[in-house]
Amino acid sequence: MNYITDLHLHSKYSRAVSQQMVLPIMNQWGKKKGLNVLPTGDWTHPLWFRHILDTLEEKKEGLFGLKKGTKDDPFFLLSTEISSIYSQGGKTRRIHNLILSPSIETVEKINKEMISRGYNLNSDGRPIIGLSSRNLLEMVLSIDKTALLIPCHVWTPWFSLYGSMSGFDSIGECFGDYAKFIFGVETGLSSDPEMNWRIKELEKRTILSSSDAHSMAKMGREATVFELEDLTFKNIRRAIIGPSLKPDPQSLPDKIAYTIEFYPEEGKYHYTGHRNCKIIQSPDETKKNGTICPVCGRSLTVGVMHRVEQLAGHGQDEAEKLDEKGVKWIYDPSGNHPPFVKLVPLLEIIAESMSFTVLSQKVKDKFDQLCLDLGSEMNILFKASIKDIEKVAGEKIAEGIKKVRQGDIVISPGYDGEYGVVKIWNDQNLEKEKNQLRENQLGIDF
Repeated sequence: MNYITDLHLHSKYSRAVSQQMVLPIMNQWGKKKGLNVLPTGDWTHPLWFRHILDTLEEKKEGLFGLKKGTKDDPFFLLSTEISSIYSQGGKTRRIHNLILSPSIETVEKINKEMISRGYNLNSDGRPIIGLSSRNLLEMVLSIDKTALLIPCHVWTPWFSLYGSMSGFDSIGECFGDYAKFIFGVETGLSSDPEMNWRIKELEKRTILSSSDAHSMAKMGREATVFELEDLTFKNIRRAIIGPSLKPDPQSLPDKIAYTIEFYPEEGKYHYTGHRNCKIIQSPDETKKNGTICPVCGRSLTVGVMHRVEQLAGHGQDEAEKLDEKGVKWIYDPSGNHPPFVKLVPLLEIIAESMSFTVLSQKVKDKFDQLCLDLGSEMNILFKASIKDIEKVAGEKIAEGIKKVRQGDIVISPGYDGEYGVVKIWNDQNLEKEKNQLRENQLGIDF
């Protein structure tokens, strides 16, 4: 059976996170989104950990649910993000790693060990520690060998494994003799699986996708769909480590069926650039022009796409196929990895269809109506018939969902902390925006 999971988000105790990000509300939105498993997030924070203990109870092996929940509630998996800032190889490294814990007992031991080492877990839901990624993994596995460490959003320039500003060129360089225990990586919003397929050391590692959401509406914007014999932590773990250990991971009883992706161009670090000077460069332009801003002379933020080009061992072929619902699937011809599908969040589709912002109450009301009538956001985006969507939401929104399913959209890529701009219909205006940006780069006054 397939289970849709989002394994990375944050609580209200992390910086820049909605104060509504508490477990009961996350649970409500998880159902609305169509997610079967959510992460608790932030279990290193003492107040949030107390909220976890007060609110959840173990329902299945390693998975938790609301104490007064219902049978259709999502489960929660114990996960947290750790920010390691340290010096290695003469360079300051800023690496974010996700830890998945099989039990409350393991969480308590890890928290106790970090406190004993002098780390301030009260400061933020995503604590900053001076422990290297390698030593963090060693500490976690010395406490529980069944825990998992997953490098987060691995291409983000400032805070990731492969990041252009503070990362490494390989898993081995980052984790040393513990690299063999890195069974998978998280794509992040600015890359998709196809980009990661080009990296030699990821050929036999799992490619995971999750939202890193700071608000309920962003939950599920990326997700990993597991095909499991039974929904337990053990089986999720087995699906993640399988590709590293087995010659044919797709034959395993527990595996990843597919992932659901944000369009990477919409991610805020996809291209190289400098937002203050409105400079944006594709990888080819960066190769030609370099990484110094032509306006102010400072260094550009090297984007994810260029960084992939730097580290890629080969090009990448792909296969595409539309299913009976008109959804475009992308396949790895080598068979090393499962397929994926790209989405535009339903709120964004509704907003453009209605010519309102995603924060508009009318957009939120239409979103709630659709989820109530048609099951969940995931069902609407990928499974519901266009005719049924049209009956509930009208022709314009139905057309928008159909175009998104087929990939018939235009995106102006994000760069240097600015999200990309998605247009479902207004292609001409988007091209005008792109041209205007290019002219600004050339110093044309108009």
